[in-house]
Amino acid sequence: MGSEVSTGGGRTARGPMERRRAILDGAFAVFARRGYAQACVKEIAQEAGVAKPTVYSHLNDKESLYREAVETVADRIGARSLAAVEHLRATAPDADPRAPLTTVARDLLEVLGAADAAALRRLAWAQAAQFPDLAAYVHERTALRVRSALADRLARLTLDGRLRGCDPELAAEHFLSLITGSLEYRPSATPDSLADPTVDVFLRAYGR
Repeated sequence: MGSEVSTGGGRTARGPMERRRAILDGAFAVFARRGYAQACVKEIAQEAGVAKPTVYSHLNDKESLYREAVETVADRIGARSLAAVEHLRATAPDADPRAPLTTVARDLLEVLGAADAAALRRLAWAQAAQFPDLAAYVHERTALRVRSALADRLARLTLDGRLRGCDPELAAEHFLSLITGSLEYRPSATPDSLADPTVDVFLRAYGR
């Protein structure tokens, strides 16, 4: 049985999980638009399409809304980033790494350049003094885990002789820095236009 049913007024009654997801999505949208201090639960309820008491029935207060909304988006972006890195897992031991690295770069540029990722970075750092643990959580989910996964894949390419001997953690940092630097200085460029130069520079340093 589905979790949504039609009401007599032409609206759809959402189940608890769908309502909670809508509330968190609405909360993140409002926090991204207003900032933490200026956001209010009434606007979040309107954004989510629910009554204000419904918001409080799922999350107790604005701080809880902020924390869970930010954590949810951080988890989502982290998962997308890890999925992008997984392109390197299927690389054949004797294959040129340029093509899979370019695919990884393009996908990471798409993920990290998306509006929700940019909003997450702004929110996490803007409120870092008030919520240092949350800023650390975002960093761990969207940066440190991704670096670790990428380092693991780069270590395998090094063992296979596809890359020069290197510290894989440092190589992963350099690869990711090329991506974040491109997004910082060329925010209007497309992922396709940025991926090739990113890999070119990386392989000048680490290619065989």
